[in-house]
Amino acid sequence: MQNKLQDYILPKAIPQVLKLLEHDHLVVKIKNERKTRHGDYMRLPNGKHQITINSNLNEYRFLITLIHEIAHFEAYKTYGRFIKPHGIEWKETFQHLMLPFLNPEIFPMELLPLLAKHFKNPKASSDSDVILALALKQFDQPNDKTFIFEVPLGQTFKIYNGKIFKKGAQRTKRFECVEVKTGRTYLFNPNAEVDLL
Repeated sequence: MQNKLQDYILPKAIPQVLKLLEHDHLVVKIKNERKTRHGDYMRLPNGKHQITINSNLNEYRFLITLIHEIAHFEAYKTYGRFIKPHGIEWKETFQHLMLPFLNPEIFPMELLPLLAKHFKNPKASSDSDVILALALKQFDQPNDKTFIFEVPLGQTFKIYNGKIFKKGAQRTKRFECVEVKTGRTYLFNPNAEVDLL
């Protein structure tokens, strides 16, 4: 497993990550890109626990996602199965596990203040923290996508599954967009990536 992780994690983070993964009943699998999640955790019927992480994540997002999922496992072990998936037990576990990684040997200096702010009260997804998500995306491979917040009002765009939308007004944080085919309104995070039409 170490050889596989070395392909995705910064060398300085590997010893600490391997310590967190020293469990006979924990399996980590690297998956092809999934559009709806970066990773997930589940308890398997055989009593083992499985973490999956998308292979297309940049090394910083990969590490955050891996620790996020390990926190689910640790919170389950400590508090049992009746806790909320992203409740206070998970948040405290995630904060505790992430703290040793929040240093300039692992993350670039420009990310550290954003990560410190995020981990005061971590969300179910780092994508919910728009400023952090945009900062992390600068380390992704370049692509020809456009962020929703950059799309002009009234412009049509297409998402990953081929559905076409027309951009509407911004609510408090998200943008109302109408699916052209059905007329239904959906809310998009400002940092969602789309193809302009």
